Amino acid sequence: MSSKRATKPHTWQGTQMMNMRRKGLRIQGSRGHPEVREALKRFAKWLRQEYEFPIRVPVYLNKNEWIITIDGEECSASFFAPYERDVEPYIRIATGDYDKLLAKRGRDRALAAYICSLAHEVIHYQQWITDGQTHEKGVDKESLKILRRYAQTVDEP
Repeated sequence: MSSKRATKPHTWQGTQMMNMRRKGLRIQGSRGHPEVREALKRFAKWLRQEYEFPIRVPVYLNKNEWIITIDGEECSASFFAPYERDVEPYIRIATGDYDKLLAKRGRDRALAAYICSLAHEVIHYQQWITDGQTHEKGVDKESLKILRRYAQTVDEP
């Protein structure tokens, strides 16, 4: 017995479907360093209170020291900005150098580096939401502002 599909597959076109789209910022990090993961989860909770995330953006934590981008470049964090709005963007953050940063900078400053990286990539997300493009102009300065605002609300990262 064969069955036919009773309804059309969902598409993300139109305002009704846009309202059904997944929203928010989520940390996905079972492979990332546990201490970094917990600090970024606390920061993400704060970010969700301060900023809107109209299209879901997962943050994938990686156990390696570097991430390789689509262009083959090594970096500590990256934002994937899809060309189409029906494809979810994502952020990746490498956490494999935490022990080195911990020894060199101490716990709070080491975790602040990851928080700043996530803030940097969230700014790229906001750029993409606004006009579909990303750029580096002013991003480092703005990510430090976000870090400072967050630091005023917590005793430690």
